[in-house]
Amino acid sequence: MAGGLLLGAAGCGGGRSDSGGAGSGKVKIGLVTKTETNPYFVTLRKAAEAAAKENDAKLIALAGRFDGDNEGQVAAMENLISGGVKGILITPSNGTGLLSTIAEARRQGIVVIALDSTTEPPSATDATYATDNVKAGRLQGAYLRAALAGRPPKVIMLDGTDDSTVSEQRHEGFLKGFGIAKDSPAIRGQANTNGERNPAQAATENLLERTSDINTVYTINEPVAGGASAAMAARGLTHQVTIGSIDGGCDGVRDVRSGKYAATVMQFPDRMAVRGVDSVVEYARSGRKPHRVSDTGTVLITDKPVDGLASQDTDWGLKHCWG
Repeated sequence: MAGGLLLGAAGCGGGRSDSGGAGSGKVKIGLVTKTETNPYFVTLRKAAEAAAKENDAKLIALAGRFDGDNEGQVAAMENLISGGVKGILITPSNGTGLLSTIAEARRQGIVVIALDSTTEPPSATDATYATDNVKAGRLQGAYLRAALAGRPPKVIMLDGTDDSTVSEQRHEGFLKGFGIAKDSPAIRGQANTNGERNPAQAATENLLERTSDINTVYTINEPVAGGASAAMAARGLTHQVTIGSIDGGCDGVRDVRSGKYAATVMQFPDRMAVRGVDSVVEYARSGRKPHRVSDTGTVLITDKPVDGLASQDTDWGLKHCWG
């Protein structure tokens, strides 16, 4: 149930009653992430908490039980709607699974902002602050194709979950950047990993039982890249394959530096969180709603740059990483 999804509330300042409106008390802001444990969403939550404190607002943070838990996110939003929040920041696991709940929130005068990924259609929310996930996938794909230096591709793809908008967008972007079709024989295997390290390692091990004749590994995020790297190392395949990823967490940048994988595409969850909180506070105080889809940026991080693809090295990455 939604009550079991509560991560915590960050209320700042004292001597004032809680209220969703301006003037009579703190602005209450809801945040619903996909999970509570993924480092990316931990960072997003902490940035939102800090932004709420800066604005003398109260953040109520909830999460699904796992990546893809649409039912849990619906329950969390319903909890926040009944709790009198002025705005809800949501990282939708499924682009269409929350539409009716979002519509009800907006009907009740609650501003709804998507973070990390869009709804389908994007106009279902008042605004979106997110990574362009197709672009992130495309950058990883272009890098990994260039790294082959003309060798025939032999790819395994480690995705997130079925019906995950982010997983679908990054997968699609990778295929475009890498230059292959979804049914290409160059794809030697594919598995869902829930975006987590241990399932990714197990999935990679299973795929390697079918064939170890691979040279490229696409991963949806850095926990998955870590699991894939461990599986490759256990089979003595580290120097045979090039692994790419997406996230830009500090641990991931260090993994690129140490050679566990060759590149990652950095995204900026702190920017999403701050813009989201600031927009809700502005709405509470002035009545002005945000009205746009905003790309919060992507940067390819690698110490092995390739011609024709802009990138930054891990020194830069460690200065700008999160987590």
